[in-house]
Amino acid sequence: MTVHTPEIDRAYSRDDAVQALARLREWAGGASSEELAALDPALARLLRGTNAPDYPDLSREYPQDFTVDAAYKAGLPDLQNGPASLIKGAKRQIQHVGISNFRLPVRFHTRNDGDLTLETSVTGTVSLEAEKKGINMSRIMRSFYKHAEKTFSFEVIEAALEDYKSDLESFDARIQMRFSYPAKVESLRSGLMGYQYYDIALELVESAGQRKKIVHLDYVYSSTCPCSLELSEHARMTRGQLATPHSQRSVARISLVSAPGGDCLWFEDVIDMARAAVPTETQVMVKREDEQAFAELNAANPIFVEDAARLFCAQLQNDPRVGDFRVVASHQESLHSHDAVSILVEGDTFASESIDPRLFTTLFHVG
Repeated sequence: MTVHTPEIDRAYSRDDAVQALARLREWAGGASSEELAALDPALARLLRGTNAPDYPDLSREYPQDFTVDAAYKAGLPDLQNGPASLIKGAKRQIQHVGISNFRLPVRFHTRNDGDLTLETSVTGTVSLEAEKKGINMSRIMRSFYKHAEKTFSFEVIEAALEDYKSDLESFDARIQMRFSYPAKVESLRSGLMGYQYYDIALELVESAGQRKKIVHLDYVYSSTCPCSLELSEHARMTRGQLATPHSQRSVARISLVSAPGGDCLWFEDVIDMARAAVPTETQVMVKREDEQAFAELNAANPIFVEDAARLFCAQLQNDPRVGDFRVVASHQESLHSHDAVSILVEGDTFASESIDPRLFTTLFHVG
């Protein structure tokens, strides 16, 4: 039989807590340092004013007037530059470590001698040797900001890369700048003008002492299925049946290495090459005559995804300013519940046995 006493069952009040704290402090007044050291730290903090360990009363106010001098800065901990003994995991070289998607406005020069300031997403990485713990990533940003006010050129990006490669004592380095580039495009027949926005990324890569200047362009176009076009015409001719071929918004990601020592390869030049290869670029300003013209343009240029890759390839091969390149095309089918895709590579720069499992989903254009 269990007996419950009123003392055990009753709820404790605030007064009970105050009395308990007073008893604890009374005990602490006569306790040894060993007994106090064995206390839970949370209890020890309640014993200020006794011979308990000294737990400082930390300020909760932001110190507006506090300044950092050289001595204070030198005393700050820096784990990333610590000894190799702090490395976790395998002591192996890391090919790329750095920061992604820090944004700032960058001024770009255009082919027609104008300047545009565009919000730019920057990724900067360096190699990390096996015996080094890590890098101070803010140095990448600081190095880039030194040059951010200059009008962009690959020479400017090379200067930034040199700076942070030197600061971080690394052998290999990479800078990538990604932005949306506006260009005025005229409608097919009405004469209206509108801005088409092109997703462009520029890379400067240094590996094993060699540098490569790389341009990436996402080109958005309409692809009309040649098979569907022929079947639609067959239904019209043989049965008098109205039918329409299927076409869909499509994206090609063109990546190319700018050949060393050649003339300047402008963003607009790469866009022009893409448009010359596949002229069915999606439209910005459209009136009825433009919509009809677009239907006629698609009918004159029906392409499978294999055709698209080879047409882009032919244009790139014909320009001496272009070195190695890769074309990744995705036709986002209106007939099927899947997409049709192709990859065509020229040269060693983009050659790979494997592909990113999410590569083709990054080509989805949302407008």
